[in-house]
Amino acid sequence: MDGCRVKPTFRGATVLESSKKTILFAGGGTGGHLFPGIAVAQAMVRRDPSIAPLFLCTTRPIDQTILAPTGFEFIPQPIVPPARSVGGLLKFWRSWRETRDLVRQVLRERNPMAALGLGGYAAGVAVRKAAKRGVPAAILNPDVIPGKANRYLMQYVRLVCCQFDQTAEHTPAAHRSKLRTTGCPIRDGMIPLPPRPAAAGRLGLEPKTLTLVITGASQGARTVNEGMLEAFKSITLQGWQVLHLTGKEHADAVRQEYRDLNLAARVIDFTADMQDVWAVADLCVSRSGASTCAEVTAAGVPAIFMPYPFHKDMHQRANARVLAEAGAAELVDDQKDRRRNAERLTPVLQKLLYDATARQAMSENARTLAKPDAANRVAEQVMQMLGVA
Repeated sequence: MDGCRVKPTFRGATVLESSKKTILFAGGGTGGHLFPGIAVAQAMVRRDPSIAPLFLCTTRPIDQTILAPTGFEFIPQPIVPPARSVGGLLKFWRSWRETRDLVRQVLRERNPMAALGLGGYAAGVAVRKAAKRGVPAAILNPDVIPGKANRYLMQYVRLVCCQFDQTAEHTPAAHRSKLRTTGCPIRDGMIPLPPRPAAAGRLGLEPKTLTLVITGASQGARTVNEGMLEAFKSITLQGWQVLHLTGKEHADAVRQEYRDLNLAARVIDFTADMQDVWAVADLCVSRSGASTCAEVTAAGVPAIFMPYPFHKDMHQRANARVLAEAGAAELVDDQKDRRRNAERLTPVLQKLLYDATARQAMSENARTLAKPDAANRVAEQVMQMLGVA
């Protein structure tokens, strides 16, 4: 586990060396959970260098990929998502018990001064156990609609930091007093963005050529990838270059399809340096996860959103609607079929590629929604919760 100072303990788990001012950051499994937490951790350390952030993440490889370069300590928790099958439920139960034991040991040995949940199944055990032990606890809720874990944890925490005012409409009345609209923290280097020529050089792009960015977030999105590749069969890209972030599982197949289309494109499986991506982006097609919404508004990038279509609550669609209603984005529902997606994408994309006035208006509208200092706002709220701001 690169990036950790660890000592072995029970059942192959790990616990870090003790430190005076530990703050727990619980959650992971996607960049959308981890990057906001990293931004808050960086803001807290800038305020007080004696603070020692400790991330309780998942065992997914993406977590180590994202966390290791930060230098922050992290422990992968055994917890896995609950499943409906008998075998899946048993596996979840075993992982929950192991995670509970690990969290108890971390709380006992590190005595954290606060806990911040980052959302998702990997936040639940740590935040609940910390709160019940008397540790001041808060959660980040960057999506409009709180997820299951955050709805559950609202009863235990003192503070809920939100990206959108609209979250109050989806929060039980008993917990609305805990809500603070801070914005969604974005990673260091995003504001201000790096110079376009330097960013383009690092990405292998022409700095003066308009750039269309396609991204399905940290793990990629097959239906976005396929829908765009299908759309390119009937779209003219004169004067544009393509930067396509595919996700590691999809990169080889996407590269081959671009070769089959005889279309030059810069295909990257994953990059943690999204500040370079947004610095060169003149238009993007993407999912509408909370972090993506925060970053495109801060960077002023006009967006065509294809919300993740497999969540029951369709929370990414709710995120996208906020930006679409503000004139900052277009919303194209993912039909889960490449040809139907291409049919819907093509007219929207064709218009925006060659309407600079429309793109400029969307960019300006996006910036009106931005809260680029969200990491500092969250850090301040947490420190106020501790009575040390």
